[in-house]
Amino acid sequence: MLQLNQIFKVFNEGTPDEKIALNNVSLTLNKGDFVTIIGSNGAGKSTLMNVISGVLFPDEGSVFIDGNDVTILPEYQRSRYIGRVFQDPMAGTAPSMTIEENLAIAFSRINSRTFKRGVTKKRREFFREVLQTLHLGLENRLNAKVGLLSGGERQALSLLMATFTEPQILLLDEHTAALDPSRAELITQLTKDIVEKYHLTTLMVTHNMHQAIELGNRLIMMDKGQIIFEVNAQEKKQLTVEKLLHEFQRIRGEQMASDRAILS
Repeated sequence: MLQLNQIFKVFNEGTPDEKIALNNVSLTLNKGDFVTIIGSNGAGKSTLMNVISGVLFPDEGSVFIDGNDVTILPEYQRSRYIGRVFQDPMAGTAPSMTIEENLAIAFSRINSRTFKRGVTKKRREFFREVLQTLHLGLENRLNAKVGLLSGGERQALSLLMATFTEPQILLLDEHTAALDPSRAELITQLTKDIVEKYHLTTLMVTHNMHQAIELGNRLIMMDKGQIIFEVNAQEKKQLTVEKLLHEFQRIRGEQMASDRAILS
């Protein structure tokens, strides 16, 4: 479903501020895979998401979605294949528009004529039905401005908008990090339910190691623009936060020893 082949991305190339953000990254996701991604700040996690979504183009390498080469397709052309939820609850929605209008725009990803014709009675009932699955009462507030919603309500709406058209790839970029613990728990459970319901192929970046272990069937760890550790579904069942931290420290130690050997 998703294939990344030897992705390389550098920022400020040839300057003192040069930074290799992605270094020969290859990753394959089969349909229905739910992969959680962990790593320290600057590891390349968000850059990876931006390359997949088309916000950034790789300097080298290729991106395939469902067998189609999308490497040079811009973000707006990939949006029909990809749903994305950001860390900021203010992102991903139009705050000055109503819930209904936001849902209509999201629906237009698969039917470009729908929004131009306006929202029909049948479509409005469909919107109410999908909003009911959130259990937040938003189905009774279709005409409310999205900017007036709470952070948790808005993030729940963003998640729904990114998934109810059943995209081929779902990208979750620390989408619970800005929420208070109770709302973060709600969005985490909604994420699990929606991904399972639609059998969505999903990549989720998180700094929460408990969340990374509990969700999904695969886990990868990134550092310095590379995938340094990966576990499958069976191995994931045996993971703990302590084991993850130990693995990170072990790999970091090996890298430092290798760097010292090269310099000497």
